[in-house]
Amino acid sequence: MTRPWNFSAGPSALPEPVLRTAAAEMLDWHGSGMSVMEMSHRGKQFVQICSEAEADLRELMGISDDYAVMFMQGGGTAENAIVPLNLLATRPAQKADFVLTGIWSAKSYKECMRYGDAQVAATSGVAARVGGVEQGAYTWVPRPETWQVRKDASYLHCCSNETIGGVEFMNWPTPADLGAPDVPLVVDASSHFLSRPMSVDRTGMIFAGAQKNAGPAGVTIVIVRRDLIGHALPICPSAFDYANVAPEHSMFNTPPTYAIYIAGLVFKWLKQLGGLAQIEGQNIVKAEALYGYFGQTDFYRLPVHPSVQSRMNVPFFLPDPTLDAAFLQGAEARGLMQLKGHKTVGGMRASIYNAMPLAGVVALIDYLKDFERSHG
Repeated sequence: MTRPWNFSAGPSALPEPVLRTAAAEMLDWHGSGMSVMEMSHRGKQFVQICSEAEADLRELMGISDDYAVMFMQGGGTAENAIVPLNLLATRPAQKADFVLTGIWSAKSYKECMRYGDAQVAATSGVAARVGGVEQGAYTWVPRPETWQVRKDASYLHCCSNETIGGVEFMNWPTPADLGAPDVPLVVDASSHFLSRPMSVDRTGMIFAGAQKNAGPAGVTIVIVRRDLIGHALPICPSAFDYANVAPEHSMFNTPPTYAIYIAGLVFKWLKQLGGLAQIEGQNIVKAEALYGYFGQTDFYRLPVHPSVQSRMNVPFFLPDPTLDAAFLQGAEARGLMQLKGHKTVGGMRASIYNAMPLAGVVALIDYLKDFERSHG
């Protein structure tokens, strides 16, 4: 069977070797006579699966024992509530500051307002002139030296890759850089997690919904510095309290077992490729190919400032929205799927995560050229 090129922003394509391994092990995992979906989460087979997944992730990302690794449920949206429920009370003022660079960081900010004192430290939610270029809202990132971080805040939150807007930044400042040395950085890295090396030790916490680069929907990966655990607000549900989940190695309640298993296979696949530096190299080649083509044409419009264009999520617009339906129909006829932009911004979006090979990006570029020739 010929598989289409899946440009979905999430749930997204999984590496084909991972799918083949999962298919081969569906009825019988390693001679156990059981599918992973049938196993007790406290049985020795699944404990092995989960332990290996955590160990492989720690190796891939260089995560020290100063950080707990948890496999949780609810996705990034639920984590927007779980984070303040756990971290707001780490300091008496119960404050949190936010850098707003798109829809997801704005959602995080609004969710935190339900539980404590949330404040905007910086925002790109307005049009601005950036590097001599006029930029629309949420298409650029404020310079870290302009962020206004309260010194008594419990944490500073940012989304380092905005899936919808296609804005990515990796120049994570340290708290000392911001004049707030005691304020830990919390990073929502959902849509570029495992696409490149990340400086875990510059953060207090990183979290990511798995369904972009790390696995299927259903499991959220949470990496949090251990000294930040144990301060949950009284209203925090017990199953979401890091102080309960971390010492139980994600087994406080029944975790999303099959999603953890698939994520573990993804981690092994990345290790076999050579790790995150290797996959980053591949992602750079793909992104440069696609952005390189867009840089040669005036037919398509890219909204994001070049300095923060995402390697993972590439939004673009046709010159006339009335062409959108024809573009999508033609793309699907060529096996190029899920290119429609998010409903809140419109246009098109190509998500080129780890599992998307260069051949898929080349196929997209060929179609972009053909569509321009016939409609330009």
